[in-house]
Amino acid sequence: MNKKIETFNSNDIQIEAKTPLYQGFFKMVRYDFRHRLFAGGWSDIVKREIFERGHAVAVLPYDPVTKEFVLIEQIRIGALATSDNPWLIEVIAGVIDEGETIHDVCCREAEEEAGITLQNVTRAMSYLASPGGTTERIHIFMATADSITASGIHGLDYEGEDIRVHRVAEEDALEWLENGRIDNAATIIALQWFFMHKQKLLKDWSQV
Repeated sequence: MNKKIETFNSNDIQIEAKTPLYQGFFKMVRYDFRHRLFAGGWSDIVKREIFERGHAVAVLPYDPVTKEFVLIEQIRIGALATSDNPWLIEVIAGVIDEGETIHDVCCREAEEEAGITLQNVTRAMSYLASPGGTTERIHIFMATADSITASGIHGLDYEGEDIRVHRVAEEDALEWLENGRIDNAATIIALQWFFMHKQKLLKDWSQV
């Protein structure tokens, strides 16, 4: 007889303490916790510093007429340590503010970062950004937009944003995935999801 495999859930964690460590543009909190062990019993207290910035939305606008994506480019200081060029090609994205719906964030960020209006906003998936060090969950969406209206420099001055808009042909986006020019998680995941589900996505959009 096969031995039953133990499965755990959030009830198998005991939070002993949450200690604020830093509050600035982002927030750091230390979690002291115990958890059940696969071999039975409970762990000793584990201490982990966790980066908390809320949760975010990323949206990939696509124009079925021109067969182009609307992508953006901006500096990311966290890329400097491992990249020759810390100006990254990205999807439109933003943190979900209190009281906002996810759909609202998609539309607001598309206007702020690219100056475009979204249609057919469609949920793709969500994923945990880096659960060993942050609580952030990112929700990925697809949408249609008129790529011809996408141009210029955008962003909010009070957030220090300096964002350039790009119209990117499908074949170029696929090449950038393959050669590593696009190397940030949300953009890779969003584009891969689009190419995996393209036919169904276009069919669904055409029926709206």
